[in-house]
Amino acid sequence: MMTDQRTQAIEQILQSLVGQWQGIARTWFGPETLADESPIRGSVRRIGTSRFVIHEYESAFEATPLHGAGIYGYNQLTDSFEGAWVDSFHMPTNIMASAGNPAELTLSVLGSYEVEGSSDWGWRTEIVADGPDRLLITAYNLQPDEPETKAVEIIYSRVEAAA
Repeated sequence: MMTDQRTQAIEQILQSLVGQWQGIARTWFGPETLADESPIRGSVRRIGTSRFVIHEYESAFEATPLHGAGIYGYNQLTDSFEGAWVDSFHMPTNIMASAGNPAELTLSVLGSYEVEGSSDWGWRTEIVADGPDRLLITAYNLQPDEPETKAVEIIYSRVEAAA
């Protein structure tokens, strides 16, 4: 069972994400290859009174529009953060489930996806409120037997606070 202090800390992490956001999304294809940099708009809202939030966003990759959504939250039974993610560019045909240990009270989850002709690759997502009006979402690719590399970086500024 979680302590009241831990429950409050997890609740604060989730609540800090809620709001309307805009910023820049960067996508890398390999450690040295910035493939795209595009504006992004997103919103994060609570799902009822649950310990889950939904992040919906619109951006582009090389001027082609993309849309996506991620659900993130805390599973008290497993003491883990969990996520489910889809979007029209990175994850257009399946839902990626992910999970992570909140030992450091950081929302970081790890999932995997299929790559034709290869073992599954990992995808680690970190979501950090960097102050009250800045949100950083960073995703890393984990190719089998290789060090992780940055794949996506979203730097958001708050447009509107949570209601």
